[in-house]
Amino acid sequence: MSASVTANNNFSIDVPGGRLAAERWPGSGPTLVLLHASVADRRAWTATANALAGTYAVVAYDRRGFGESPPSPEPFNHVEDLRAVLDTVAVERAWLVGSSAGGRVALDAALSYPDRVSGLVLLAPAISGAPDFEADAETEALFAQIDAAGDLAEVNRLEARLWLDGPAGPEGRVGGPARELFLAMNAIALRAEAESPAGAGNSEIDVWSRLAEITVPVIVAWGELDIEVLNDRCRELVERLPAASGRELPHLAHLPDLEDPGLVADLIRTAVAS
Repeated sequence: MSASVTANNNFSIDVPGGRLAAERWPGSGPTLVLLHASVADRRAWTATANALAGTYAVVAYDRRGFGESPPSPEPFNHVEDLRAVLDTVAVERAWLVGSSAGGRVALDAALSYPDRVSGLVLLAPAISGAPDFEADAETEALFAQIDAAGDLAEVNRLEARLWLDGPAGPEGRVGGPARELFLAMNAIALRAEAESPAGAGNSEIDVWSRLAEITVPVIVAWGELDIEVLNDRCRELVERLPAASGRELPHLAHLPDLEDPGLVADLIRTAVAS
């Protein structure tokens, strides 16, 4: 493992069989590591990181197959890649902030090496080992459209409808730079996914059955306009974690870090201060 740092705080981390593109914002307080969703990359965190920089040391990176990190030609583990990031920035403990699939990595890490994790901020997290769910009929129909789409551009449009707008909001609810960024980030992820097996890099940890072992402070947040069954799972997650609190975010869907980065920055400040 090695790293090379440039003046603009972009750097790369060599990991077994691959390379991670990363970025950091200096700060005097605790270290935050920001973990993006599977329809995004580290750019989803830029506005939030800019709001937190100085007060906190902030790190964000592209997981393999996202953003500027190429897909891996061999088996790997996202949790071990995160450990490599912590080692490279020479931090013993960090707060992990995870959106969606990034939340799964954060939860996996909290069980895999709890001595390195100070606390968690989870935005509509995926959870390793959680049971399959069935959404409402309208959302399931949208899933079916995504599965049947004939090209990646159409998949990208439909996934923006699902994850950015939210099934409870109209298509195009979120526009402007946030939508443009979603489509650009997810286009990279979709191309990489077409070349890699589904779920590549995920751990085999059954976090769902071991939530009682995660004793660090946790804030779980979910968007009011997200898939309701996922919101119910977030509420159950709060109940099952020993030191967790929950918060519903009004008028937002699955990706609050894209929709309202200032609100997310305030959520993180509240978590660390507590």
